[in-house]
Amino acid sequence: MKHRSYYITCTAIAMLFGSSAFARKWTSPDGSKSFQADLKSYDETTGIVTVTMANGSMLKFHKDTVSADDIKYVEENPPAAASSSKGGSSQVRAISEDKLLAKHDGKTADMSKPVQVFILMGQSNMVGLGKIGGGDGSLEFAVKSKSKYPYLVDDSGAWLERQDVRFVRYMQGKGMMNNDWMKVTGNTLGPEYGIAQMLGNAIDAPVMVLKSCIGNRSLGWDLLPPGSEPYTVGGTTEPGYRGTKSDPKGNGGKPAEWYAGKQYDDDTEDAKRALKNLDSHYPKAKKYEVAGFFFWQGEKDCGSPAHAEKYEENLVRFIGALRKDFDCPKAKFVLGTLGESTEKSGGNSGKVFAAHMAVDGKKGRHPEFKGNVATVFTNPMAQGGSGNGHYGGKAEVYMDVGEAMGKAMVELLSKGK
Repeated sequence: MKHRSYYITCTAIAMLFGSSAFARKWTSPDGSKSFQADLKSYDETTGIVTVTMANGSMLKFHKDTVSADDIKYVEENPPAAASSSKGGSSQVRAISEDKLLAKHDGKTADMSKPVQVFILMGQSNMVGLGKIGGGDGSLEFAVKSKSKYPYLVDDSGAWLERQDVRFVRYMQGKGMMNNDWMKVTGNTLGPEYGIAQMLGNAIDAPVMVLKSCIGNRSLGWDLLPPGSEPYTVGGTTEPGYRGTKSDPKGNGGKPAEWYAGKQYDDDTEDAKRALKNLDSHYPKAKKYEVAGFFFWQGEKDCGSPAHAEKYEENLVRFIGALRKDFDCPKAKFVLGTLGESTEKSGGNSGKVFAAHMAVDGKKGRHPEFKGNVATVFTNPMAQGGSGNGHYGGKAEVYMDVGEAMGKAMVELLSKGK
């Protein structure tokens, strides 16, 4: 599979310098060419500049492809971001479990309060492959024929729209895929509807469920967090963060087309893009807090002895890196185990399962996660399915896991007041 590069090719640069007028004028290093675009973001670590063109599309290039004056402008004039805080000011109200499952009352959110943002990351099952339409196994069948999840529909039986919870979704290579009030749409679902129900009913503030992920990604390679160093397992050296097979250490400078941690960079960048343009993703919002993260992942790491061996170490670092990157040290973290895995699982699957359980704030072995990390044991909800098999597309699996993860987050938030 060929992955997109962070860097504009010669052809793309030529197109960029020939584009029509929009905002700031940018110039090539030798001053012979120019283009106009609006500065969107700048990553000081990688030197990557993101701009918005007149047609609304976004382009990325390294700062070395523009003039010294442009570089100075980027470094001295970072894009204005929506106001944010470090989180921790819990907006959770006391609520019984039956009220968590109650149908939304139709009221809009109190916009005087900061939006409570929850970022969803992982691989294919977090992306969501549960069927919405169809017969037995679909969400429609579960709701209309089995009378499950009644909070998803209004009194007429149509999918209900919550105007207190916003659903935003980005995916690498596809950009923004959802930016709407929470409502069942499309052909497939992940755990977001169950999560949104729990959070929307429990939190006395506007809520944003912000999903940024893509399938077939491993924590030991694609999602490898900052701070990870190269390591050797079974005589094979695995790259550290921003390293490659040929250069395991990496240099933190201009990364190769694909490198360890590139998906981490892409997914966090997409989420940050949404938050920098808060009011276009949550109308009338002025402030936000990243209150929590949800993570459902591990299938691909089970296919690599090295990645499975280092999964716990990578996961601990991943949690810390996200809190640092989004400047939210008090944000809660909820993850789900792979549905096929139990404490009796052996091999790589058993190692990933043990790592998932090790970070749990109640029963795990990391005291720093007490009261702020929760692991949801999803095997009882998997209906005999597996993560690699996407649980047979059974919508109830995704809904039940979402509800369980949402309840776990509410519990963490309520105790974190």
